Amino acid sequence: MGKYKVFLRKSAYQEILGIPANTRKKIENRISALKSDPRPYGSEKMAGCDFYRVRQGDYRVVYSIDEKEKMVVIEKIGHRKDVYRRGVHED
Repeated sequence: MGKYKVFLRKSAYQEILGIPANTRKKIENRISALKSDPRPYGSEKMAGCDFYRVRQGDYRVVYSIDEKEKMVVIEKIGHRKDVYRRGVHED
């Protein structure tokens, strides 16, 4: 499988800045791993949309995959109790 580029939406970037530093580092590592495998073990396609999610502790990273451009777009990052409440939107 080829290398993918990872792009964080502006809103996702702002969300990750609000996460405690020790957890943020783990999430950043998880996001970085998507470059080589955008569908790692444990990732799930979300029902009713074209987004995937990966877990990192109590946090979720919601993303889309553009196979044509070989790009992973991070749509949303948040605590599991909050991340599914509001819809994912375009910036």
